[in-house]
Amino acid sequence: MKELMGSRELIKAAILDNDFMKNLELTQIREIVDCMYPVTFSAGSTIIREGDVGSIVYVMEEGKVEVSRDGKYLSTLAPGKVLGELAILYNCKRTATITAATDCQLWAIDRQCFQTIMMRTGLSRQAEYTDFLKSVPIFKNLPEETLIKISDVLEETFYNNGDYIIRQGARGDTFFIISRGQVRVTIKQPDTPEEKYIRTLSKGDFFGEKALQGDDLRTANIIADDPEGVSCLVIDRETFNQLISSLDEIRTRYKDELVERRRLNEEFRDLRLQDLRPLATLGVGGFGRVELVQIAGDSSRSFALKQMKKAQIVETRQQQHIMSEKRIMGEADCDFVVKLFKTFKDRKYLYMLMEACLGGELWTVLRDKGHFDDGTTRFYTACVVEAFDYLHSRNIIYRDLKPENLLLDSQGYVKLVDFGFAKRLDHGRKTWTFCGTPEYVAPEVILNKGHDISADYWSLGVLMFELLTGTPPFTGGDPMKTYNIILKGIDAIEFPRSITRNATALIKKLCRDNPAERLGYQKGGISEIQKHKWFDGFNWEGLRARTLEPPIMPRVQNATDTTNFDEYPPDSDPPPPDDISGWDNDF
Repeated sequence: MKELMGSRELIKAAILDNDFMKNLELTQIREIVDCMYPVTFSAGSTIIREGDVGSIVYVMEEGKVEVSRDGKYLSTLAPGKVLGELAILYNCKRTATITAATDCQLWAIDRQCFQTIMMRTGLSRQAEYTDFLKSVPIFKNLPEETLIKISDVLEETFYNNGDYIIRQGARGDTFFIISRGQVRVTIKQPDTPEEKYIRTLSKGDFFGEKALQGDDLRTANIIADDPEGVSCLVIDRETFNQLISSLDEIRTRYKDELVERRRLNEEFRDLRLQDLRPLATLGVGGFGRVELVQIAGDSSRSFALKQMKKAQIVETRQQQHIMSEKRIMGEADCDFVVKLFKTFKDRKYLYMLMEACLGGELWTVLRDKGHFDDGTTRFYTACVVEAFDYLHSRNIIYRDLKPENLLLDSQGYVKLVDFGFAKRLDHGRKTWTFCGTPEYVAPEVILNKGHDISADYWSLGVLMFELLTGTPPFTGGDPMKTYNIILKGIDAIEFPRSITRNATALIKKLCRDNPAERLGYQKGGISEIQKHKWFDGFNWEGLRARTLEPPIMPRVQNATDTTNFDEYPPDSDPPPPDDISGWDNDF
């Protein structure tokens, strides 16, 4: 038993010493320690092999291991170290080889177990906090979505036995709910130093609620009265007011576009894959490629046809993402989102017929210019804000913002493309999938806390920084280093002098560590971003009406290169092992 206790302490110490895992909550660390199991490796055996796909993280208890990359020795590690922690975040290849230099005793946990712990602890904490809030009169009539948002900003604060949490006569703007322990309520007696005992409050009780409604003079003393100390959930008036005013109002500035979408879908209803004529290759990627095509007999307009290998989609388990992309893009009707008109499939490929954006990726323009000035960045950021306004008002989270996913149309306006990570959320709920480009991932995604549309506002701040400087603010030599830099926060990043004061202020308000504190997510919604000083004088109506002059006119891609193109007729190769049903049904 004593040995097991020693092992548990060593695992806990190793986790707290790890740059990434030390950011987890103590309750989560305790559960991780409980779920770890012992494994042994004899001297000379390989624990982790570079290039393998990993799902297990280890803590070393006994022995020594050697770390190498590309066959070159890097270092020797002794007990008390965490090995391979990136594998618990997502399905990725190992970046180094770790070999047992001596007989080794390790403790292990796999990604599924880790993520289950993170999700369960997050959801149970959220349920506990919202239950507390429902018992408070000023909260009880608020919608569930609002209570969840308030529960996200509650901060747990610890007080030692005998500490004054509130002192009578003092001014204060904070409200408290007791989450552990009990407190004593007393009031001062006139003409005597003695305090009169009023009552004792315990777990689930609350105090200081008048401070949220503007009455900031404390009328009693609240003293921690528990040998093991008292924990309270705390929220201040400013945070409360930011969240409370209109959280339950769903923004519906956009008209119902269903009629227009139905017209579009009707127009392409009878179109077949064989009716399309290739003009040029627009791009080649991991899943396939994108071709510029025209409909036979109609040379007045062109389209982009995205071609994806079914076998590769199945192999990488992307069926769900690809169906979600089809559904979301097939319903969307926004000038700042690439439109999807029709889908097809044959034995080997899935196809998406989309709006053609012949100005190419914004990333290419950024790479050629190095960085953009304030006005150019403002225009492209505003296009993304409009796209987010459209998506978020429909509870759709995008999750893959980066310059490569912003396409320029022939006029020079930006449109969002690639909705593989987009997801429609239930109202007021979170999602737990780890996804996104490392430099753009929000801290709550890295820490498996559950995330919602507020993760998109974080990535908007990162995009602004990259457009203004040419490089994202958070970059490391490998994904894990990048994640650890992200967890240190935006305030640890040095801003170049070329970024204006107002741009810096907006980026820092978008990249707040606490998702509930980000601009765009609070009571004014996304209009708070549009009203920020950095956008002073910007013509939002002109942007929506597409009457603004874009800052850069794109070089429209040549549409005559028909080289290196495969024809579409169905081939005779065997189909992949698992077909993707429902792909070519109507939207």
